Amino acid sequence: MKNLKNIFFLLVFTIVGFITAQAQRVESNSDLIGKWDLTITMEEDQLKNLGIFRHGLMASDGFPGWLEVKLSGFSTLVGYYVGYEGSARPIAEVHYSAGEDKYHFTIPPQWMDIDDIYFEFTLKDNKLSGYKVLDGNKLKFTGVRAPSLERKEPPVWGNPVNLLTGNMDRWIIPENNKFEMIDGIMVNKEKGGNLITNQKFNDFKLSIEFRYPAGSNSGIYLRGRHELQIEDSKGRADNVSIGGIYGFIAPSVNAAKNPGEWQTYEITLVGRHVTVVLNGIEVISNRPIPGITGGSLDSKEGEPGPIMVQGDHGPVEFRKFVITPSVN
Repeated sequence: MKNLKNIFFLLVFTIVGFITAQAQRVESNSDLIGKWDLTITMEEDQLKNLGIFRHGLMASDGFPGWLEVKLSGFSTLVGYYVGYEGSARPIAEVHYSAGEDKYHFTIPPQWMDIDDIYFEFTLKDNKLSGYKVLDGNKLKFTGVRAPSLERKEPPVWGNPVNLLTGNMDRWIIPENNKFEMIDGIMVNKEKGGNLITNQKFNDFKLSIEFRYPAGSNSGIYLRGRHELQIEDSKGRADNVSIGGIYGFIAPSVNAAKNPGEWQTYEITLVGRHVTVVLNGIEVISNRPIPGITGGSLDSKEGEPGPIMVQGDHGPVEFRKFVITPSVN
């Protein structure tokens, strides 16, 4: 009898181990695992229903989004999602319906008082296609794999370019613009439009001097896709505070000065890797940016992009804004 019990338990453990190994092998090879750049389509009536304004150079064919899918344990897919607004939000589980060959997941809203947001999509020919349901609006989206942006050669830096000219001719001025040049300082006194450079860049170094009043909030979008936060963060050092890449990378320390004081940013972006020096202190050291952040112009990460300055949040001033692009 004892030998029979031993054989029984051995069989059970063998079967469980086999099933576990099979589950691990199947999920670890899932084609969905990885990062995806999304384009979300919104019709004009949907834009109106959701109160969304298409600003600046945002592509008329859709709004940007981003999805990352990871393997958790042997058989569970989890991830992160970034929509047009807000920060990267965790996905508790991405479900797969084998019979329909479809994936789906649900996430709670972030800044909107609405029901949970539902996503359903398929993966075919290395592309995603599906829809999300946002406040009763069914929005179609497509997705392509995000590029690695790996650089095989170090950058060769070109000549510095001053982006603060008296007539602001290096910027595309929006209709609701509130920025103006006052005694050599670019000033945004109140909420208005976002400024976008009329030149696009691959890799670059950016040297900035800025200040803001108490309680204000702004940001600088690198290539128009990755927001470096400017905010009166009141001593915080998290991934939505000053010195951080919004929703993705927190600064190592809070190096901010008090509101009303001039501060400095020295930023280097090469491929996905960013280094940020705030007021002489390196707060992000050559870290990869996972994907686009909320409010991006587009999700075309493999292409050059402009610098965008957020003007739709709060007052901010710049007295230095110099970019040194790479020439390779």
